[in-house]
Amino acid sequence: MRRREFIALLVLAALDSRRTALAQATRSPFIVVLSPYGETKDSIFNPISRKDFAQALRHLGWIDGSNIRVEYHDAGGDFGRLRKLAKESVDLHPDLIVAVNTPLVAAVLGETRTIPVVFGLVSDPVGSGFVQSYARPSGNATGFAYGGKDLVSKWPELLKEMSPAITRVALLFNPDAAPGRGSYYMRPFEAAAVSLAITPVMAPVRNAAEIERVISRLEGQPPSGFVVTPDYFVASQRELIIAVAARHKVPAMYFVPQFVITGGLMSYNIDDPLEPRLATYVDRILKGAKPEQLPVQEPVKFRLMINLKAAKALGLDVPPLLLTRADEVIE
Repeated sequence: MRRREFIALLVLAALDSRRTALAQATRSPFIVVLSPYGETKDSIFNPISRKDFAQALRHLGWIDGSNIRVEYHDAGGDFGRLRKLAKESVDLHPDLIVAVNTPLVAAVLGETRTIPVVFGLVSDPVGSGFVQSYARPSGNATGFAYGGKDLVSKWPELLKEMSPAITRVALLFNPDAAPGRGSYYMRPFEAAAVSLAITPVMAPVRNAAEIERVISRLEGQPPSGFVVTPDYFVASQRELIIAVAARHKVPAMYFVPQFVITGGLMSYNIDDPLEPRLATYVDRILKGAKPEQLPVQEPVKFRLMINLKAAKALGLDVPPLLLTRADEVIE
């Protein structure tokens, strides 16, 4: 090979190397956002709004298709697909994964302990093994918990305030979907019930027939009510639960306002929008922070909603003090 040709090849190789290095240096971060449900009109099945999340990222300087690439994937409500969805997402080798919902986060962390994971709406991240502690996650995951003992304790307290005659309250949950098979909610629920002179009743349900049976047995004496816990199964049975509660005239406390909007009695839930908080941690990790450096956060704002029509149908007079504390009242 002639000397001139050899030098030309060296120059071309150097240019190619420089182009490759430049491309790698300027490659937009790639993140995957996972949800158990797709985009639906019913926000109870839509824990994260793609539009709101994109807007939150934009406020922080991240524009999808410009300096960041975002892909959204969901299980379409099929919780048998969570493990497959998690594996497919990890196989894409994203820079970061956002996952919403306890079973989905568990599936993702079962596939990777290296890719950073930001989670939301997880009830018990420590007990689920996602993090070592709230203050020091000590792993590849961090994020935002659903709410702790204070939130759970409020449910029977507010229900008792709505219906002072109540002496028995059931905790409605699906043991196959609730964190710790329901144990995460049981302890603070039982403690709050006992302090209110209420008999706590554990009411695990796995199908529609069991929901009917549990609620029907609460009708009559002693005066009873029930609390619906946050898990995907009871959320999917919203219309049935509301209808059966109305039929048997059993007052209930729900974990999201969608139950109240469609005829339920009352709800007490988180009032901190999830998307801006998730975007904040995504921004910090993409700028160099490690998940273990970012503490798991709990919500600080809550919202009480009351349906006066539902209360009247149940024969309840809403206490004036409780009414003044409500953030929203449905006439």
